[in-house]
Amino acid sequence: MAYRSTIRSFTYVFDDLKTLLAKATPYRSGDALAGLTASTYEERIAAQIALADIPLKTFLNEAVIPYETDAVTRLIIDSHDANNFAAIAHFTVGELRDWLLSDEADTKLLQQLAFAFTPEMIAAVCKLMRNQDLIAVAQKCEVVTGFRNTIGLKGRLSTRLQPNHPTDDVKGIAASMVDGLLYGSGDAVIGINPATDSPAAVETLLHMLNDVINKFNIPTQSCVLSHVTTTLQLIQRNAPVDLVFQSIGGTEKTNHSFGVSLALLDEVYAAAKSLQRGTVGNNVMYFETGQGSSLSANAHEGVDLQTCEARAYAVARNYKPHLVNSVVGFIGPEYLYDGKQIIRAALEDHFCGKLLGLPMGVDICYTNHAAADQDDMDTLLTLLGVAGCNFIMGVPGADDIMLNYQSTSFHDALYVRKVLNKKPSPEFEAWLIQQGILDDAGNRLTIDANHYLLKNI
Repeated sequence: MAYRSTIRSFTYVFDDLKTLLAKATPYRSGDALAGLTASTYEERIAAQIALADIPLKTFLNEAVIPYETDAVTRLIIDSHDANNFAAIAHFTVGELRDWLLSDEADTKLLQQLAFAFTPEMIAAVCKLMRNQDLIAVAQKCEVVTGFRNTIGLKGRLSTRLQPNHPTDDVKGIAASMVDGLLYGSGDAVIGINPATDSPAAVETLLHMLNDVINKFNIPTQSCVLSHVTTTLQLIQRNAPVDLVFQSIGGTEKTNHSFGVSLALLDEVYAAAKSLQRGTVGNNVMYFETGQGSSLSANAHEGVDLQTCEARAYAVARNYKPHLVNSVVGFIGPEYLYDGKQIIRAALEDHFCGKLLGLPMGVDICYTNHAAADQDDMDTLLTLLGVAGCNFIMGVPGADDIMLNYQSTSFHDALYVRKVLNKKPSPEFEAWLIQQGILDDAGNRLTIDANHYLLKNI
């Protein structure tokens, strides 16, 4: 079905819903690379005007990727909550935008509607919103998960402690871990990107993390970010697996490029849950996503970056994850060229993930050849803190020496918690106070060389 919008006697025609969504998207380099973006600013406005008038029901009847050929589309349609959708079924996309910004759309109601929204509905309304709109709506959402601690409560901001090492040297990783813990980082997860996906190497890291967590009674969870097939092997060998990691995308072809299918995710999800290693909950999955992953795999099916990203969240929420984060600037300037595009994309991802019921975090990051710098990341960090982001990364010096990209440091987490009056997860906060790392007001205490962690690691 074609869609039309007239500006100053010129009628713009958009051949189908997929084209309309792409043309309505705020400009980014990846969509331009794919040949999907609007040719002029006026065409983009025309597409947004046409998009605003589309009934939400349209997204249930016109798939951007056919149901018959794509497993993600089938998951979206088959898991749609028709009962709760009835309350908003009369909305157009523009009316949904206005309602989301109203006081009527409160935290409880948005939680009830999570599965009534499809990713394409939320991607569409996102394209009609300014940055402040994305923040205002996301801030109303609360998505809480649990494993050994509770993540996502309002007034809390967690961190993934990311002690990567270019050779997986255990002593180097342990040094970064202690550094992060002494700065109050690590409540979302202590997560290592291994230099190799060798099962033996991954198992060594899993045992090291498990030993540290148990020795110091740290109320957190570990994850070695190996491929799910490796993790599944290790579960079957009784390795101490807490969270299962996998990168995912918004099309079946993208997930195939990552070496996964929904059936494989079903299998590893069941295996991880059966371990029952959590103490306050059993949310066992950790997913990473990012705008541009489908395009980089030549698997976007003509769908724009932001809509593909939102569709990935349908995959994630199917497995009730403990953590999901967009690695927003990691894929490079070919997809998000500069600080402005990275900031916009991160706010979009957080907004869409939260509305779709995900415990959304963001890796606030950029590569060294992007037109971005740490000031851009400071801006984004502050905006996401206001928006209620569940967690961010904690990387020594904000410089990941294994993955060679720039993220956020332990100090950055202290900054945003301080200026926005945020705290770590409640269980982890209590541990930090008990260890003499934070005082009762959340201030970091002076650590000397005789601290228990330093003396006993």
